Amino acid sequence: MKKIFTHWTVAFVTLFTLIWIGLQDPQIKEILRLKSFDLLFQSQDKIISNDIVIVTIDEKAIEVNGQWPWDRTVMANTIIKLRQQGAGVIVMPILFSEQDRMGGDEFFSQTLNGNFVVVAQTGSHQTSQNGYPRGVAKIGNPLDWLFEWPGMVGPIPQIGDNAAGVGTTNTAPEVDGVVRRMPLLMKIGNDVYPNIAIEVIRVAVGDPSYQVKSGDAGIIAMRVPGFATINTDANARIWLTWNKSYPEISLADLDTNEISLEGKTIIIGMKAEGLGGVIATPTGAQYDYVVLASTLQTVVDGTNIERVDISFLAELVTAFLVGALIIILTRYTAYWLVGLIMIGFSAGAVYGTYYFFTNKMMLVDATWILVTILFVGLHSIFNRFILEFQLKQQIRKQFETYLDPRQVAILQKDPSKLKLGGERREMSFLFMDIVGFTPISEYYKNNNNPEGLVEVINDYLNRMSKIVLDNGGTIDKYMGDCIMAFWNAPLDNPNHAEMAVKTAIECAEETEKLKQEFKEKGLPEINIGSGVNTGTCIVGNMGSDTRFDYSVIGDAVNLAARLESATRNYKDENGKVLPTLYSSYTMEQLYNTKSVEVDKIKVKGKSESVTIYKPLIERK
Repeated sequence: MKKIFTHWTVAFVTLFTLIWIGLQDPQIKEILRLKSFDLLFQSQDKIISNDIVIVTIDEKAIEVNGQWPWDRTVMANTIIKLRQQGAGVIVMPILFSEQDRMGGDEFFSQTLNGNFVVVAQTGSHQTSQNGYPRGVAKIGNPLDWLFEWPGMVGPIPQIGDNAAGVGTTNTAPEVDGVVRRMPLLMKIGNDVYPNIAIEVIRVAVGDPSYQVKSGDAGIIAMRVPGFATINTDANARIWLTWNKSYPEISLADLDTNEISLEGKTIIIGMKAEGLGGVIATPTGAQYDYVVLASTLQTVVDGTNIERVDISFLAELVTAFLVGALIIILTRYTAYWLVGLIMIGFSAGAVYGTYYFFTNKMMLVDATWILVTILFVGLHSIFNRFILEFQLKQQIRKQFETYLDPRQVAILQKDPSKLKLGGERREMSFLFMDIVGFTPISEYYKNNNNPEGLVEVINDYLNRMSKIVLDNGGTIDKYMGDCIMAFWNAPLDNPNHAEMAVKTAIECAEETEKLKQEFKEKGLPEINIGSGVNTGTCIVGNMGSDTRFDYSVIGDAVNLAARLESATRNYKDENGKVLPTLYSSYTMEQLYNTKSVEVDKIKVKGKSESVTIYKPLIERK
């Protein structure tokens, strides 16, 4: 019981520790969670976008138009060409924070006016403020929940005033530096600044402002009037989707372009070596303009990927229940089945996350469930292995001296065959003793050779014990020169009576050999007496908590001892002590041994006489 308690206690301590760590949500857990989300995003098939086309400022464009930065007249002409090809909103995530050294600002600003162009501004750690905030209709107080920058670097007024929109390009990487969510609003002072993707939506629908709703737990939602509500997290962020690819055209190829730009949103992206910014994303490193395209596409598609607040606790509760079930199953089922169950739970957790993502657009974290399955499962299996190993060692230690090694191996392989707590069983018992031990003892005493006596006794006990063990008997104890043995415990032996009598006969035959050896050495004659009885008794661990033996108690045991003592009273045809006597209870279960009735005797503790027998042939 103590071992079971230890097993359960240690296993559940491990489980509770994992759940406690999960509740703390350490950074490593967050990273594992985010990496699992990455796998979900990577599992999506890529689709070519029908809404967005990217025009890149690549090496080819640099070769045609010269070293960057270009005369802004080039950018103005690019806008004109795009509008001529039917482009919708044109997005220029380029920071025009300084005047054009070549004097092209005038023409560029004129071109911007009325051509639905959105330019960039960026949050800065500088405290100066020259950005372009946007009017916001507030429900609640969203400012406390928005990402904040000390300052803003925006376009020069000549450009900012003529552009249709000005939006921020700042990202919000996770703890591992990967961008998965994008803040659609940010705060500087008491002003709200929209992400450049939201500015594109606002310009496209032609509304001058935004609406933001917040509560005690943060931002609830935002919207551009005339456009669908955008559900965000508490910090006005959305999870980006990465399942779209975007057609790209080199700016140098606009004149020969064959891709339709009619009604498309155009993003001008910096791709040339040393110009383009690269951002880590769930699908690998991407240019910053691709991240912008993904943000805009997510909003346009109305993709509402959620990570609901209750998910965190639901995942931990699931981890606990799965872990507890594994602990219980590990205790009572086979190792291979536990392994299959662990694999099944793991597969179920993985499939569950995939199902919720693809069908419900919900992000569910299975990593801590998998961690719990791994650590609790392996710990429980290992702990069970240790317990079983200890039990096998206990069995070996307890039985190796008085049980046949083959039987010990069977018990070690299947400890369930052993009931250490005690049980009532029908068994056969053998008591064997040297008859006339006193002359032998006195011989060695007179010769001042106590060591010789010990040697003789040990030789006798070794020979007799081997016969007992070879016949499947269990040696209960040695009492001087007396051996007590029994059959049908701890392992079943339906032929126990036959084997007990067979052992007594073989021991008598071995004694004859020993007698001849004694004669050759000039030692006193040796004889044995064996008593065998069959009956019901109690067998199991007998003793205290600190010291115990596997033994038997019962009236049937006592009768076998009485029969051993009775052998002194009966002689064979040669006048020698009968080596073997057994009761009628034993005789009734003999099938291969012929018996001869010897007598009916009364023994101590028995009110009725007991019929005793001897084997028909005892000696060769």
